[in-house]
Amino acid sequence: MKKEDVAGIVFYVIVLAVAVVFGLTLLQPYFANSTFKNGIVYALFILGAVAAGIICSALLYEVGHLIGAKAGNYSVLSTCILYFTFYKEDEKWKFRFGPFDGLTGETKIYPKSEKSNPKAYLLLGTLFNSLVFVGSIIIFYLNKDFTRTYRSDLAYFFLSLGAVVAITIVYNILPIKLDSITDGYRLSMVSNPRNKEAFNELLRVEYEVSQGNSDVEIKTFTELTNFTADLNMNKVYILLDKEEYQEAEELVEIVLNNKENVSHRIYLRAIALRIFIHFFSNDLEEAKTYVSENVDLNLRREIFDDNSLISIRAYMLISSLADNSKSECLLSLAKVYQAYKRTPKNRRPVESTLFNKTLDLILANHPKWDELEKYRIVDDENNAAKETK
Repeated sequence: MKKEDVAGIVFYVIVLAVAVVFGLTLLQPYFANSTFKNGIVYALFILGAVAAGIICSALLYEVGHLIGAKAGNYSVLSTCILYFTFYKEDEKWKFRFGPFDGLTGETKIYPKSEKSNPKAYLLLGTLFNSLVFVGSIIIFYLNKDFTRTYRSDLAYFFLSLGAVVAITIVYNILPIKLDSITDGYRLSMVSNPRNKEAFNELLRVEYEVSQGNSDVEIKTFTELTNFTADLNMNKVYILLDKEEYQEAEELVEIVLNNKENVSHRIYLRAIALRIFIHFFSNDLEEAKTYVSENVDLNLRREIFDDNSLISIRAYMLISSLADNSKSECLLSLAKVYQAYKRTPKNRRPVESTLFNKTLDLILANHPKWDELEKYRIVDDENNAAKETK
């Protein structure tokens, strides 16, 4: 399980605990002073307030994104509010139901120039929701003392609505990566000028790929942060897919030469990519010599413990071709299914191709290890890989 998945679970557990306390200390005691005589009707009233809060928050976030995109000099490609998606195709706006990466919606944008600035796009949704939250609290305090009247019911309706909006604000402004990418995380990232440039480049590349351009040119960065290093990796994947190993290794070396500027996870995966490149760009004996001289036991253990397809491929090559250990190779293969599922969707096609090429190389050198064939990845959403139990 990735750390952002854990962070997301922790957040939802905290929200659930706060909701229980909120209900027991504020909403349940108020029932005796409300105009509702039936508990079920009162519960439906509160659920209506919660639904109104979710809808209001979703609308305001995407309105903020739309206005912020225009202010920051971006083109809007699509906007999704609770699965209701409006998208641009052939200069016309169309509608469909579709998924999104976010808590309540997502607006996809495209930079019009290198100077496009995402700050308004990332801030306005939170600002608009903050105004609603403040307004809800004001309405609550102005009407809460009119017991057994519709005014007090209105007060608690807006209190519940405001509580929901507050939860979405907290979720959205956290400067960490949760189960979806939040505005707060992006803001913390683009506060670095180098990352702002990379942010716009990533938007451009994602758009080109979505339009079917499989040969899109990707700008690379020599001044590295975690984000620019990850963007460079997109170019590495394209080069590996084309078997242009020398150019790919040059980009990997940029990461390895900037160890102090990137996280250990990114640095470790750069090492894993270099190992992969050595096995596919050199003869087997040269690759084995490289491993014996540069990959000690501690580094091997770290590569094994990193549950990504990048590191799994490297460990497969080390254990099978350098060490001739079928058992160690099978240990790494046992993690393939979950690693594939955790891989971003835009990287899955290339990852599956590289993994299967790794499997082919191992089987070519160990033809009797035919049981490895069942681990082959099928790049399909419904049958991505087969998990061995």
